[in-house]
Amino acid sequence: MKAPFGRDEIEQILPHRDPFLLLDEVVELEPGARVVARKRVTDEDCAGHFPGNPIMPGVKMIEALAQAGAVAVLSEEENRGKLALFAGIDDVRFKRIVRPGEELTLICDLESMRGPIGRGKARATVDGELAVRGTLTFAVDQS
Repeated sequence: MKAPFGRDEIEQILPHRDPFLLLDEVVELEPGARVVARKRVTDEDCAGHFPGNPIMPGVKMIEALAQAGAVAVLSEEENRGKLALFAGIDDVRFKRIVRPGEELTLICDLESMRGPIGRGKARATVDGELAVRGTLTFAVDQS
């Protein structure tokens, strides 16, 4: 699949669906190596967090990064139709509050893959300003 592409194509790669699909588009893709995706943050993304002061939860930002990384992993021919699952989250740092109306740019560079286990450096920015970064470890479900 050639980037850029939107939700219909993302749904061909990932099993996630609304309300938990947290990617709007993929703007760059090197299968098995790198992905750049975007997520426009909505009021629904921040519902209840916090009333009168909506902030996108950090856990949702990490999940959006993981979904972006999963696109890079699952777009490889040998992984099509499989699941990429969290195996670890390391060195995560939140640097900026993210609010409705802002757009996250999600970048994941895959560092290593040994069998079904891999690691990637991930970061999300808003208008070039770092919002969150960390290292994500994943396992590709072989069943």
